[in-house]
Amino acid sequence: MDVDDAQLVAAVLRGETAAFETLVQRYQPRVFATARRYARLDSEVEDIVQEIFAKAYQRLDSYRGAAPFEHWLMRLAVRTCYDFLRAHRRRREIPIADLSDDEVNWLERFAADPSDAPETADAARELVRRVLDQLSPPARLVITLLEIEDRSVRDIAALTGWSIPLVKVRAFRARAEMRRILARMSREQYL
Repeated sequence: MDVDDAQLVAAVLRGETAAFETLVQRYQPRVFATARRYARLDSEVEDIVQEIFAKAYQRLDSYRGAAPFEHWLMRLAVRTCYDFLRAHRRRREIPIADLSDDEVNWLERFAADPSDAPETADAARELVRRVLDQLSPPARLVITLLEIEDRSVRDIAALTGWSIPLVKVRAFRARAEMRRILARMSREQYL
């Protein structure tokens, strides 16, 4: 018999802790996928997921049932990932010498004519990952949610607790930060 989330939450709150395992199994793939967007190392992803579910268990009494449990859990997941980013400032500089030949070629083509670069190139994806790793935590969070997960500004505001104008401002600043990183990487190539 398939039990819905609200019944499982009620069972856990009554002291039936085994019911929480069903919730974990149900949402673990989605939580892992979310955490993987914010951390690169498997050990970091596992730590984040564990922290998300620990927080969910501890705060389960704050779930009011007004929205689906999945929304409540994913909001908690995004905020936990954001906390991870803030704690592990990803401001590592990547020297141009560390880029692969494909990445350097793509960067050269992008610098010459940004509209000419193929969007599906593996080198472009790797370069985007490297740029994301250098973004500040708020910038990385908003770019990931807005551009990679293709969420609306309203959804991002709901997930993060930020106001809609703040999401727009952070998105603008994040894009500017990305342009500065790309420009610096392009300049470093010719030094």
